[in-house]
Amino acid sequence: MNSIRWSLCLCLVFVTAAAAQTGIVLLAHGGRVATWNEEVKRIAAETDKTYPTEVAFGMATKTTIQRAVDKLAERGVKRIIAVPLFVSSHSSVITSTEWLLGVRPDMPQDYRMFAGMSHGEGGGHHHSTEAADLSPVKTKIPIHVTPALNHHPIVASILADRAAAISRAPQEEVIILVAHGPNPDDDNVKWLADLRVLAEAIQARAPYHRVDYLTVRDDAPEPIASQAKAAFRSLVEKACAEGKQALVVPVLLSFGGVENRMRERLKGLEFTMAPQGLLPDSRIVNWVLASVRAL
Repeated sequence: MNSIRWSLCLCLVFVTAAAAQTGIVLLAHGGRVATWNEEVKRIAAETDKTYPTEVAFGMATKTTIQRAVDKLAERGVKRIIAVPLFVSSHSSVITSTEWLLGVRPDMPQDYRMFAGMSHGEGGGHHHSTEAADLSPVKTKIPIHVTPALNHHPIVASILADRAAAISRAPQEEVIILVAHGPNPDDDNVKWLADLRVLAEAIQARAPYHRVDYLTVRDDAPEPIASQAKAAFRSLVEKACAEGKQALVVPVLLSFGGVENRMRERLKGLEFTMAPQGLLPDSRIVNWVLASVRAL
């Protein structure tokens, strides 16, 4: 019995030491609404209780990422794990960040655009008048990057609760998961594949008539944006034609404007939209920790 206790103590010491040597860079797009930035900082404060954590706001923004890496170095970490608090890994923001952190060999073409912008905690961005710095982050500490939220079971659990909050009679309801989505078609296919997994998980939790999903691709050029708008309206119209209630569940980190454009696209149709995105929700802290531990 004493040997078992001793082994457990050794394991606890090993895990505690490993946590102390591993640091987290929490990557997040800065928001114009102060509460969004404060929520990201709150998540970081919680994960910091287990792993030293620093936040890097922006879209593949070298200055904020370098600052976070340097702070972790000052805190004595021996390994850094970057966790993208983004809906999807399938974007040039993530691939550009991976290149900045040294885990991707080739610089994505879009990184030149991100490097020429000035953006951070405030969420806005504009072209900088300074010469773009195209070099990666400088550090001797090994860095790893985890996947973004994608189709993680914790994301499915949160979305299922958002749907349940506005549900009254599941058999008579059609859930419509709607995400912002990317511009490139090949990335959009990957977003839709993740949404399909989330839809299947939600369908397994409650007897909804159906769980549909799509991306609205607001930033895509024409005719892609118009086609996405028509597809969104079509899903709601189909539910109404079947005599079902359309429940729209945005797959957004937080509300800050995109959801209003979603409502505008459905103007004149009958639907109910979930009142919030994935945040705030304490389970996102669990997701960050699970992402780190998976490595």
